[in-house]
Formats: sequence, structure tokens, C-alpha cells
Amino acid sequence: MSTRPRSQRRKYGLTSKRVEQLSPSGIRRFFDLLASMEEVISLGVGEPDFVTPWHIREAAIYSLEKGYTMYTSNLGMPELRQELSRYLRDNYELGYNPDSELLITVGVSEGLDLAMRAIVNTGDEVIMPDPCYVSYSPCVILAGGTPIMVPTSEENNFEISAADIEARVTSKTKAILIGNPANPTGAVIPKDKLLPIADIARRHKLLVICDEIYAKLIYGVEHTCLATLPEMKESTILLSGFSKAYAMTGWRIGYAAASAEVIASMTKIHQYTMMCAPIMVQVAAIEALKSGDASVAEMVEEYNQRRLIIVQGLNNIGLSCFEPRGAFYAFPSIKSTGMTSEEFAENLLIEEKVAVVPGTAFGQCGEGYVRCCYATSLADIEEALSRMKRFVDRHKK
Repeated sequence: MSTRPRSQRRKYGLTSKRVEQLSPSGIRRFFDLLASMEEVISLGVGEPDFVTPWHIREAAIYSLEKGYTMYTSNLGMPELRQELSRYLRDNYELGYNPDSELLITVGVSEGLDLAMRAIVNTGDEVIMPDPCYVSYSPCVILAGGTPIMVPTSEENNFEISAADIEARVTSKTKAILIGNPANPTGAVIPKDKLLPIADIARRHKLLVICDEIYAKLIYGVEHTCLATLPEMKESTILLSGFSKAYAMTGWRIGYAAASAEVIASMTKIHQYTMMCAPIMVQVAAIEALKSGDASVAEMVEEYNQRRLIIVQGLNNIGLSCFEPRGAFYAFPSIKSTGMTSEEFAENLLIEEKVAVVPGTAFGQCGEGYVRCCYATSLADIEEALSRMKRFVDRHKK
């Protein structure tokens, strides 16, 4: 037993210092408020309002009927990896070896976590845009790294610029992390602006982690897969999945495509944590890749109609909103009301029962904005706009 006075004994915290650095999700607090209220129209949850197409659900049901309830390879079912390899070749002319360069993950969120833990050493820096998806910065911190935020603005369509990235590269920089299309802004970085970012990565020997979960949800522009740029395949970790385009959020199925060295490191972590994605979900993903394009096209057409209506509606009520070109989010400015993002979101929910997410949930540069998800019915969007107009008129400065 220690003979030192209790006051001199070393004190240990009960939780990790890395975890203590993290702030609770700014999204979850509003969902908690939402759960206690009735007749709320939610523009908050980033989730399709479509049900997963029947043929995809049927494939999973049939797999259960056949007794597919066992583990798969840590990498994922060979048939799924082969189908994914075909998909990436047919869509992007990218050749990934299904046996060493593809990993099936439990959603893109797990893929991001695995990527960060596989490449980041303590003290490494990862450059990313602000605002950005809520998991980006925490995943870097949990891996022992330091997030380096690059401000983006409405004036530049919330596109991260190569010059701003270059200005933040140091001897500690390990990687650049971007979402394209982006959550929460709906920004799509065009090829001519991705090329100089790729040049920075090549010159400084950096990895680029590109979250392309919304790649199929684009409107009037062309999506460029970063790994297709010259000499970028080996230094890109491509993350994507099935949640958004195929309306499969609850299925939790995604993938990573990268060099064999990176995939091997990610798989080491994956095999000790998740082990493998559920087999019946992998079967559903195979069906999505084989026969899901028509369903995706129908959903994209509907999202586009909603996108045009909500953006025009927000501008008409005095909340200026640039035109998002991807995903299913509008990111209007609420600066005209004089409220902070959190005040606006909370007061709107309480007074008019419309749920939006404060822009600050996605970073400091989100102040003065809120995220509105238009993956909900046109009727709900129109009613939400009507309620928001009453709210804005009431609080005009």
C-alpha cells in the first residue's frame, strides 16, 4: 500500500484524454429536442425518405432464407469485391484488385475511422475543409492526429482551394481529407480545382482521403473521382458506400479502395473490431451494384425537383442560399435574422416545429448558416418553407 499522502498520489482520469477533447455532436442535441415534440417537420436528418428498393431488400431476405448467417472474409465477400471492382472499372476506369485493394466496411463512417487509424501517427496533421461532415475532425483526433481546418465560404461555393491547402502544409502534414460532394454544403469540387489539389498531394507526398458517398447524387455537373487524376490512384483512399444513393442508411455498408499496403493496414484494425460486415447486407449490396441504377436515377430526379424548390423557397423568404450541386442538403445563410446558428435552429424548432441543423455542428465556418436536408417529401418541404417564412418575418431586424 502506498505510504504517500492521498493528495500526493497520482490521479488518473477515468476516460481517455483524446475522447475528452471531443465535443458532443451538435446534431444529436437537436434530435433529442425533436424526440420530445409532436408534429415536427424534420429537415435535419441526412437520410433518404425512400425505402430501400424492393429488389435489394428481397436479395437480403432470400439470403436469410438460404441460411446466410455466417461470417465472411474480413475483406468482405469475394463476389461483392469482384462486383465492386467491376463497378469502379466501368464507372471510373479504375482498376482495383478485389483481393488486396478493396475492403468492405460497416458504412463509410467505419471506413473513415479505419483510414485515420491506419495512416496517422501521433502528432500528424490532416488538412480538411471547414465546414465539413461532423466525423472528420473527431476521427483524426481519436487516431492521435491534429485536424487542420481550411475555411471555405459561400462566395467560393464552399469549395476548398488548393492555395489555402498549400498554405497549411507543414512537415507534420500526413493527408488531405475532403468530401466530394460535400456534407453539409452540397458543394461539388470541379475537376479543374481538384487538379491543383492533387498536385499538392504529389509534390508533398501526401495521402488524400476522399469521401465520395454522395457521388451518384449530383445535379447538372460532372463528378470527378479524385483517384482518376494523374498519378493519384496509389495515394488516394477512396471511401464510398450504399447508404445515400441506394437509400440503405440503416444497412450500414460501405467500402474503401486504396493501395494494397493501406488496405492491409485498415484490415488489421477491421478484423479486431468489426471483423466483417453482416453477410446478408453484403448480399444486398451485390444486388444494388448489379441492378440498382434505375432506382438511383428515379431518386436523383426526385431530389433534383426538391432541390430547386427548397433553394428558391429559402431565397424567397430572405435566407440567401447558394445552389448546391450534390448530395441532398441546402445550406442557407441566416445572418439576416441577427441570430446565431444555434439560436436560429433552436427557436425555429420551438416556435414553428421545423428542425434544421445549426451550421456550427460542422465547424466554426458554419456559423451564420443552417443545414436543411431536402430528402423529404415535397409537401413537407413546402410546409416547412411556409413555417420558416413566418419565423423569419417575425424576427426580421
